[in-house]
Amino acid sequence: MRRTILYIPADNARALAKAATLAADAVIVDLEDAVAPERKESAREAARTAVETLKGLKEVALRVNGADTPWHADDVALAATLGVPVVLPKVKSAEDVTALAAHVGTVWPMMESAEGVWNALPIAKAAAATGETVLIVGTNDLALELGAEPGPGRANLAFALQAIVLAGRTVRADIADGVMNDFRDEAGLIAEAEAGRAMGMTGKTVIHPSQVDPVNAVFTPSAEAVEAARATVAAMDAAEAEGRSVATLNGRMVERLHADAARRVLAMADAAAGR
Repeated sequence: MRRTILYIPADNARALAKAATLAADAVIVDLEDAVAPERKESAREAARTAVETLKGLKEVALRVNGADTPWHADDVALAATLGVPVVLPKVKSAEDVTALAAHVGTVWPMMESAEGVWNALPIAKAAAATGETVLIVGTNDLALELGAEPGPGRANLAFALQAIVLAGRTVRADIADGVMNDFRDEAGLIAEAEAGRAMGMTGKTVIHPSQVDPVNAVFTPSAEAVEAARATVAAMDAAEAEGRSVATLNGRMVERLHADAARRVLAMADAAAGR
């Protein structure tokens, strides 16, 4: 499960230690935006220690600096020795992914540029060829490049977000929604996470420990959803046992596709419960 993916600065030892105790499904050890230029070199060795410590506890990825920066080559050299997914910022084309994949294993591309959104499907296919990938939405950089001012609902980013979801679903990849900067606004965080889930996102990236539990709750099936899913599966199983391809449940027609969706809900609930 990748309901919540927490960014942790590579050079923040206290935050990295805390990450091990949090319920985030995955952690991104960050060498890019979270690390000041004058600390990039020292942060790299700290990142090695952090990844080696955390990867026995939960899924860990390493975010490197972009290919157009002076730190990229050394970051990639480090990543090649760690055996974890590599998060590549500001991906614009499939070639960006394949160039990195020549040196590392699985690539998680960040979808945070106008060109990257237009090329979302080839990027997703290239990333899927590297392993079990995640498309990570970078709403801050995307909004900046577009000159957009995202408000409640992010309606002016809807086309871009939907394009990323379509590309991710095409290759059966997870899609992690972008961060919410105001970590004190829990109601806003929950609303944004719910909107992302409704759009088809499979999880959300976060920047603060206080955001982990609310986002996990949004992307974990509720008790009501689990009960409804069980009823749907039971109704379809009963119908098929009688040789019928359609069932009726509470006045609603149920087909196999509904049962498949219900089984995914049950699988998510089992995973969240550690079963």
